[in-house]
Amino acid sequence: MSSKPWMVDDELWARIEPLLPAWPERSPGPRPVDDRLWLQGILFVPYTGITWQQLPLELGFGSGQTRRRRLGRWQEAGAFEALHRILLAELNAAGPIDWTRACVDASHVRAKKGARQPGPRRSTAARPAANTT
Repeated sequence: MSSKPWMVDDELWARIEPLLPAWPERSPGPRPVDDRLWLQGILFVPYTGITWQQLPLELGFGSGQTRRRRLGRWQEAGAFEALHRILLAELNAAGPIDWTRACVDASHVRAKKGARQPGPRRSTAARPAANTT
């Protein structure tokens, strides 16, 4: 493993780069930070535990406004979802995923609308305390 785990190697970058949207022709400001370097900045933040505001400009990962705009463009283009599907398919094809022990997160899978309710629920509303006199 690299001493800098946020670094994106050539093999991973070859999978990611085709999924990214092209930079808009009429974009405000100077030419932005290279996509690969910017992605490394995204990975650097959770690895080190710092906030976006603390990310030093000296590292070359770009400014906060640039990160916000680009992250939005990548999300709108579905780049992260596409990468997730590609990597998941590769893992599935390789065989190490045991789907019998999978867990579904409601933030990724919609809950069934109209599902039967288990029954009446106790109220969690505030109640006055019982009279002890």
